[in-house]
Amino acid sequence: MRGAFYPQALDLGHPFPHHLFADRLPVSPPAPTVAALSQDDLKRIAAHRAVDLVESGMVLGLGTGSTTAHALDRLGDLRRRGALRDIVGIPTSLKTAAHATAVGIPLSDLDAHPVVDLSIDGADEVDPALNLVKGRGGSLLREKMIEGASRRFVVIVDESKLVTCLGGSGLAVPVEVVPFCWKYTLGQLERLFDNDSGFYAKLRTFSDKEGVEMPFVTDNSNYIIDLYFEKGIGGDLDVVSDSILRFPGVVEHGMFLGMATSVIVAGKNGVTVTMK
Repeated sequence: MRGAFYPQALDLGHPFPHHLFADRLPVSPPAPTVAALSQDDLKRIAAHRAVDLVESGMVLGLGTGSTTAHALDRLGDLRRRGALRDIVGIPTSLKTAAHATAVGIPLSDLDAHPVVDLSIDGADEVDPALNLVKGRGGSLLREKMIEGASRRFVVIVDESKLVTCLGGSGLAVPVEVVPFCWKYTLGQLERLFDNDSGFYAKLRTFSDKEGVEMPFVTDNSNYIIDLYFEKGIGGDLDVVSDSILRFPGVVEHGMFLGMATSVIVAGKNGVTVTMK
């Protein structure tokens, strides 16, 4: 079932049991008209639809980013009201761990729960084959570990994240690298894409309190090199993935290929779901 329109609920492979979720239905005033919805409204809608898939007793992969933050708030609210019981979250970043703790979601890790029932996370780009770019927030390694251990990985996005090919937005495709000789690794990546017109790579940095440019450091104490493609990533994505990972200084990249089982997209015309 691809691109189906669901004005009220999403069917991700089974009939949606409205009667079982009656206590989750909003009691707030009517939502604004579709035309009035902001990008943040769309993110919240997609996140809440994904949370409707969560059942008591599940081990959940908790993604990182502004869209997933809405899912965390919703999960915390349902748990406080008793609509969800005995859920355990495995966070993909320190930021997510802090947010989940603040809303009352118990946390664990892959050592204790090597199989995750359901992961919910956003994406920076989604192509028509449900391949993703993730990690512009810097959490790609932990996201890939946890979402790769998941029985189901549901991606929640607003329609601005849809692209015809990965890298097609012109924004960063991140690569996490060890700090040791990072310039050498950057040079290796540049040579890999020598024939790509408009390609360039740069170390991700930020300005400290004194305005000094410093390398961005991930939760794993690594650096990130951002790759930019003028026309998107060309060629076989699996080959590109393997080529990047062959460099010893590379830890992981932000292409999530063949991992998403469902993508929930909130747009100005409603909510759609695409399944593999």
